[in-house]
Amino acid sequence: MLNHVIQVWVLITGIIRVPRLSTAILRGRAYTFWDDFYVFFGGVNVHFPGNVTGNTVELGLTNKTGSGFRSKYPYLYGQLSMKVKLVGGNSAGTVTSFYVRSTYKNWCELDFEFLGNVSGQPYILQTNVFTLGQGHREQRIFLWFDPTADFHEYGILWNQKLVLFLVDNRVVRVFHNAKDLGVPYLEYQPMYIYTSIWNGDSWATRGGRVKTDWNQQPFVASYTGFNVSNACAVKNVVGPRFINTYNCYRKLYRSPYGQGPNLQLSQSQIADLRWIQKGFLVYDYCTDVNRFPGKVYPECVRNWP
Repeated sequence: MLNHVIQVWVLITGIIRVPRLSTAILRGRAYTFWDDFYVFFGGVNVHFPGNVTGNTVELGLTNKTGSGFRSKYPYLYGQLSMKVKLVGGNSAGTVTSFYVRSTYKNWCELDFEFLGNVSGQPYILQTNVFTLGQGHREQRIFLWFDPTADFHEYGILWNQKLVLFLVDNRVVRVFHNAKDLGVPYLEYQPMYIYTSIWNGDSWATRGGRVKTDWNQQPFVASYTGFNVSNACAVKNVVGPRFINTYNCYRKLYRSPYGQGPNLQLSQSQIADLRWIQKGFLVYDYCTDVNRFPGKVYPECVRNWP
């Protein structure tokens, strides 16, 4: 991510939908936050509203601290999803995030970052991909709905062939396995799940020209509906080492997320990506010749249909 503030995650009950990936619908066990996550920082700004504690988690940001959660275990391949309701009103300068990240020196990472806005202006969703520590693969899109009015689902499907970024079951980005082109892929490194809210006003809104208005604090984002029941948790951790990742490879080739038709884009997913590119794309590292003069990212020829 552009700014690695200590970050976090949450969860809840849910149905894992195979988002336009197959016709199967997978039902997982009912979750609460305490099953798989813990408060990672800023506990004073973390709240659990509602009658069932742990079904919804509110993360707050003040001028003293942000807040966040992290998963107890890392995951190697699968489907990961959550529902988020973003900060309403003037959220300029704030960054609300959901990402997965490994802990190695040359790490792998997949990011959702929601960049705050001045009231009445649309949120921007920034996604990014790091493979073996190589990043700078930002894409930004406008969302086609008001993400502050209600919860919307954000998810990742990750298998041996591709990574899909999904918003309400619609594919907004794909990162293909392009090892044959010399591009490292996200494999072998289990990744922890994080979420957070933090102050990114040095860059998040109009390149840092619009700062956080602390008169609006606390800034609160809500999380619910998280599900990892169709992903492989690596629970045997010894220091920085992960034991028995073989079980995740075995599950990969036996689970829907690791088999066809989920190993390539469907026609509806290709239509999704073309729709995003035509109507909602704000920034794409693949076409930024000013930032990367003379540099060619080989995977770009595959990642837009």
